[in-house]
Amino acid sequence: MQKKFILPIALVLSVVILWVVFGGNKDETTELYTSPRQGEFVVEVISTGELRAKNSTEIKGPQGVRDFRINNMKIQRLIPEGSIVKEGDFVAELDRSPILAKMQDAQLEVQQAQSQVTQAQLDSTLTLSQARDNLINLEYALEERQIAVDQSKFESPAVQRQAVIELDKAKRTLAQEKKNYQTKVKQAVAKISEIEAELSKKQNELNKIRALMTEFTVYAPDKGMLIYKRNWNGSKITVGEEVSAWNPIVAELPDFTVMESLTYVNEIDIQKVKEGQKVIVGLDAVQGKVLDGTVTSVANIGEQRPNSDSKVYEVIIEIAGTDSLLRPAMTTSNEIQVDKINDAISIPLETIHAQDSLSFVFLKDGLGFRMQQVELGLINENEAVIHKGVSMDDRLYLSMPEDTSGVNKTYLQDEITSNN
Repeated sequence: MQKKFILPIALVLSVVILWVVFGGNKDETTELYTSPRQGEFVVEVISTGELRAKNSTEIKGPQGVRDFRINNMKIQRLIPEGSIVKEGDFVAELDRSPILAKMQDAQLEVQQAQSQVTQAQLDSTLTLSQARDNLINLEYALEERQIAVDQSKFESPAVQRQAVIELDKAKRTLAQEKKNYQTKVKQAVAKISEIEAELSKKQNELNKIRALMTEFTVYAPDKGMLIYKRNWNGSKITVGEEVSAWNPIVAELPDFTVMESLTYVNEIDIQKVKEGQKVIVGLDAVQGKVLDGTVTSVANIGEQRPNSDSKVYEVIIEIAGTDSLLRPAMTTSNEIQVDKINDAISIPLETIHAQDSLSFVFLKDGLGFRMQQVELGLINENEAVIHKGVSMDDRLYLSMPEDTSGVNKTYLQDEITSNN
């Protein structure tokens, strides 16, 4: 039964379309009018943004690897983004190859330092042992000189004098060698201390590397939903990419109690945007969902974003209240209310025409029309506030009439003069 009605309906529609296109008097034109609107007038800057948590706990990889001349660390494993983790849960694994090479070098340096300590200890033992043996020999020599002096009492004065001189020499030699021995002991202690200090330094470096090795396995510092770090172009990090040693953030655990929308405003509109302005925030993922927001930060310096031909400025909008639907990276539509008049008369921008740096509208005047100068106020994307020139009863052309030759023009100055 349904198929019987398809053909007649199609024929009727075809006839209607042909009549609209080719029928009627071609010289007749349809003129569209509108009237001024009175009420609330809002000037807005509209932009697209992305939700993020205002506060979050950063999950970082190893910190301090720059001390070992490591600039980047490759990601080997990652758990899925959006995973709910608890404190101590595994998050990511980073490539240990660079730090393993540093550890092997450090182990070799520690072994070399240990060998130097052992060699210094052996050298000191041998040197001091020889010095002690020399002191014993000198004590024996001194004793022999004392015996020679005792026996010289029966000799001539010259022989006695010579024996005394030899005894004094032996005493001075023994005293000098005792001082030298004390100096050698101090030298040995200082040398061994210096080498042991170097060994301790090398050992500390090795211990630090070993501690860093454990940080290449990244764990969650708290509970929450895992969100991975974004690259400069907005893409999230993945396996195979590298984490910078200067900023080794792998992921974060956002605090959903306070959310904000990060957006960028073009350089033409940025002068209108100020901190404290109210914002109506919509969620692309939830149709009809409207949130209240406030501009909390406006960048002073513009930047060139990917796929943008002009400079844009970062604007941060804080969302009022909390909502369980809000998630990081959701796309937002932001209507920043830069100005507002509670009771204003406004007309569509299509009705306004510029001529000689003045603004005019075409008013319906009896069977014809005339041009009326108007004084404009605030302007938004669709309408403009009118301070002077039209009243609520006027009918305005939505487009310029085809023939405007000889049209009458009324200027605001003429109206003031006639009123006076």
